[in-house]
Amino acid sequence: MSENLPSCPKCSGEYTYAMDALMVCPECGHEWALTEGGAEDTGAAGERVIKDAVGNVLSDGDTVTVVKALKVKGSPSGIKAGTKVRNIRLVDGVDGHDIDCKVDDFGPMQLKSSVVKKA
Repeated sequence: MSENLPSCPKCSGEYTYAMDALMVCPECGHEWALTEGGAEDTGAAGERVIKDAVGNVLSDGDTVTVVKALKVKGSPSGIKAGTKVRNIRLVDGVDGHDIDCKVDDFGPMQLKSSVVKKA
């Protein structure tokens, strides 16, 4: 292990490693992005910043567009690419689903920020 890698901000684990642009803690599974100063990518009030598929910063109430077709469990047709989703809420979801929204013709659901683009 390299001594210059930061410890995990969640559990203070020492065995972190870099995976692409993220830092990963194998002890608790926490993943975070490093900024130039070496701290976690956070907003002004200490909240984390959620970015869309092309790097735009998302906020509550934004309108986003789905960039790729998504399969929806229990539905014969999924969500098509180009579908607009209005009035999103940013949440700490499960498995990377960090957007809470209501999709027309599908109802309430959670989406990953990596599959949407700010409209």
